[in-house]
Amino acid sequence: MNARRLMLACLITLAAVTATRGPLSNHALGDDGDGKLRIIVFGAHPDDAELSSGGTAVKWSAQGHHVKLVSVTNGDIGHWQIKGEGLAKRRLAEVKLADGILGAATEVLPIHDGELEPTLENRRAITRLIRDWRADIVIAHRPWDYHPDHRYVGVLVQDAAYMVTVPFFCPETPPLAKNPVFLYSADGFEKPYPFRPDVVVALDDVYDRKLDALHELESQIYEGGANGSADFVKSVPPASNVHARKEWLRNSGWGRRNAFAADRFRAQLVKTYGLEKGKAVKFAEAFEVCEYGRRPSADELKRLFPIFDAAEPK
Repeated sequence: MNARRLMLACLITLAAVTATRGPLSNHALGDDGDGKLRIIVFGAHPDDAELSSGGTAVKWSAQGHHVKLVSVTNGDIGHWQIKGEGLAKRRLAEVKLADGILGAATEVLPIHDGELEPTLENRRAITRLIRDWRADIVIAHRPWDYHPDHRYVGVLVQDAAYMVTVPFFCPETPPLAKNPVFLYSADGFEKPYPFRPDVVVALDDVYDRKLDALHELESQIYEGGANGSADFVKSVPPASNVHARKEWLRNSGWGRRNAFAADRFRAQLVKTYGLEKGKAVKFAEAFEVCEYGRRPSADELKRLFPIFDAAEPK
């Protein structure tokens, strides 16, 4: 097929899809064109999005906004004792329960754990997911991380940040009318530069619900995932004692990570919530704006994070 015919075929395809699905707007498509925000969070494994953004997801969903948590791999080697299809199915079931508690939709891609690569095929898959969700906000790992799957999720989402608005890239999926705001979730890595928060969300009023969701990720939380052992499992309260398990979770490294975030980003919490409230926050999640998407103003960030509506800035 020559270049002219290829261009014509692309135009016909795009027109047909647009006619079927409506105008190319981030909000106008589908029966839920209700003006609410649409947020999609990408994690490498079936627990990463929940850990990084689960509390903020609760707050968004409670206000009627639409949140989707995506695992880019199926987690099929993320355990010290079991692997393969059985583990993948178990982790899918776990994350569906967790996301139901958070008020979020779930998707797990059929890519093997530990084998994610920043290929053109995977860039297309991420682009389609963002377009199909008609996202206003996209959250992912930074592309500097200890795990290759985490790094490549960051790379793939960065690579999609421009392409989601390009009509002839994946022309079978309508492009977005405007570029979403892309954000990184927090991490502790220092090179090439440390995480710098643009938004820090207080979680105290929803923290128990986030812990309830993490409680469902049994293979990772209570069995240690890929770094667990028989001795580790013995050190955790038994499944029959739910209260003791949740108390163990609250006091574990999983439970304390949001307390660490609140202390680490205290200055930003004070700036957002005012001196008295900001100093009192116990648990938080933090996000950094990625330069590759839309550059939101401070006022736009407040609109995109309506959880700040009741805040009293200093």
